[in-house]
Parts: sequence; C-alpha cells; structure tokens
Amino acid sequence: MPLAVLVFWSLGVQFGWNLPFGIRMAQLPTPSQVGIRLADLFFGGLVPGPYSGDIWRHIWASLVRAGSGFALAAAFAVPFGILLGRSRTVTQLFEPLINIVRPIPVTAWAPLALIVIGIGDRSAIFLVFLAAFFPMLISTSAAAAQVPPRLLEAAAMLGMKPWKRLIYVVAPASVPGIFSGLRVGLGLAWALLVVGEMTGVNIGLGAMIMEGRVVSQIDLIMSGMIIIGILGFLSDRFLVLALKVISRNRPVLQEIS
Repeated sequence: MPLAVLVFWSLGVQFGWNLPFGIRMAQLPTPSQVGIRLADLFFGGLVPGPYSGDIWRHIWASLVRAGSGFALAAAFAVPFGILLGRSRTVTQLFEPLINIVRPIPVTAWAPLALIVIGIGDRSAIFLVFLAAFFPMLISTSAAAAQVPPRLLEAAAMLGMKPWKRLIYVVAPASVPGIFSGLRVGLGLAWALLVVGEMTGVNIGLGAMIMEGRVVSQIDLIMSGMIIIGILGFLSDRFLVLALKVISRNRPVLQEIS
C-alpha cells in the first residue's frame, strides 16, 4: 500500500492531476524532494535553511507538549469519567455543561488561550489537553455505566464501601473502554498539536510547518506532517504495549492491537 501511494503521488505530480476538493497535485513536491528534505532535517547538509540537521529539538519540544497535554487529560478524564458513568447526581450536574463545551473546536479556543494564558508552551499544552480530554471522558463514562450490576452487587454483599467499588470493581471492569478513549485521545493530541504550536512558539513540529507555509516550502510542510504521523503511530504502539504489560496478559485485553 505505501508503494502504491508513492506511485500515485509521483504520477499525479508528473501529469498535474486535479483531484476532488480542488487539489492540484502539480503544486506538490515529488516524493524524492520530500525524501531529500527529510534526510536534511535529520542529518543536515542537503538543503540550505535554518532547519537543516535541527529536527531533533523540534521533535523533543513537540513530544513534551503532546505528552504533557495527553497525560493531564488522562489524569482528569479517567476518574471524572468513572464518576460520571456511575453517579446520577454527577451526571445531572455536569452533563449539560459537557455537551455545550465539547462541540467547540480547539481552533476556536486558540485565540482565547493566547489572550488568557499567553504565548508559549502552556497555551500549546492547554489546547492539546482540550483535544484529548473529551474523547477520554466520554469513553470512560460509557464504559463505567456498562459495568454489570452483578459485580457491584457482589462487592456490596462483601461489605465493600461505595468508593472502594469504584476503585476495585468499576475501574478494572472499565479498562477496555478507558483504553479505547486513551488511544483516541492520543491520536487527537497529535492531530491538534499543530494548532497548539500556532500560539507563538518558535520550536516544534507545528511551528516548523507554519514556517513552511509562510515561506511556501511545501516539502518542509509535508516532511513535518510525515514526522508527526510517525510519532503518532509509535506513541500509539507504545501505549498498547504498556497496557499489555500492565494487564499481565489478562484475556479481556488480548484483542487490543
């Protein structure tokens, strides 16, 4: 499949194909040009410019922002989602507000973040947090609400207090749903990272992509996109591996891939 994409890309640029949505492939660089740019970003000496051989610090900056926003979102969304799924009072109090805030796109929050938080890493991390928070919250809440009542009844018969049931019964039974939300949230964290790095930062993959737009270097833009895609894929694989290690090969999680 990747080879077919490269062939289609090369032919589209060569013959100037026009695709749906007004995409003019003649405006794109060839795969070889993007490959040269990628090699220059990592090793330097191939394309003159400020990003030559300097990609590692941009990758690190983006990893820190995406990872921090994702971790904060998980820390808030998972426990809150469990409460939301099991408590009628919590649901009645917060569900209307959640359903109002959730549809607001992260791009709409960006100008507000610039004004309220300011330019820098904190704005970018906040926007990544917003992107990842709601998918985790909704998935966790749905999983917690679907915990079989017989499990809770058995725990109650054993004298387990309500708050302990949440920790020792509801949370473990909700793990597959929680993990699905984590994976979706992680993907959105990377997807919205570029928006977060539009908020005045000058280091990071999103900042590099924006610089490529300003100077009309499409090969630089596409190289940044490819790197973000690879980092997103690798971080998802790491998350899957981490859960399998933590779960100690329990059967309920073995179909996760």
